[in-house]
Amino acid sequence: MRQHGLPAPKVDTSRPHTPARIYDYLLGGKDNYEVNELAVDELVAAVPEVRIETRVNRAFLERAVRYVVGSGLRQILDIGTGMPHSPNVHEIARQMASVIRVAYDDNDPIMVVHADALLCTSDATSAVLADLRDPHAIVGHPSVPRLIDFNEPVALLLESVLHFLLQTEAPEQIMATLRDVLAASSFLVLSHAMGDFADCTKTQPVYKRATASPSVSRAETERFLSGFELVQPGLVQIPLWRPDTPPPAKADKVGIYGGVARKIS
Repeated sequence: MRQHGLPAPKVDTSRPHTPARIYDYLLGGKDNYEVNELAVDELVAAVPEVRIETRVNRAFLERAVRYVVGSGLRQILDIGTGMPHSPNVHEIARQMASVIRVAYDDNDPIMVVHADALLCTSDATSAVLADLRDPHAIVGHPSVPRLIDFNEPVALLLESVLHFLLQTEAPEQIMATLRDVLAASSFLVLSHAMGDFADCTKTQPVYKRATASPSVSRAETERFLSGFELVQPGLVQIPLWRPDTPPPAKADKVGIYGGVARKIS
């Protein structure tokens, strides 16, 4: 049995558990508890656009991965992986280049077990159990440096995960730690829920019953980008980031921003 890094706690199936399971069910995933399905029903009732947001967020991830791999990067660190959902990051990346190394990370033991079984089918992928709140544990985990050479550019994926950090958990310091370990010309792929175009606070009652709840701030997101330079079109609503298909209906209501940024030095 693989040792991932954290002890596995008892799973409380009476709570929505993690945003990852809610997100997975919104994408059409089947491996969920009834409590997750009920939570999604409540989310959709409060914010009907949440299903659209989830799908366009996944589509943004796919476009962003293709962009960074097309720019020449061959190693990816995906923090906050969540439930495996095909096409997964390594599958998307290998459509562009056959030699890709991907280290997946999540702080949920269940997610990591799924990732281990479904994603880690070669020596070029690994699944790590570590918490974003302890970035040193992620980058220092034995499975990560086995795949990721931090002396070379890396694509760091933080898709819809930073907004679950509380201000008291020093998110800017966490982001600085991750930034500083990256080589120059590395890429940051970031998506973040904000309330500029949609009232994201309507989702708070559901997430507060889960094991994590989102905080919302565009200004905070912009501070995360210190030391990085956004590529065009910058930090925008995710359907507007280099779209390759017409935007879905009600795309203007999507309350998630995203962008890709290159580390300056």
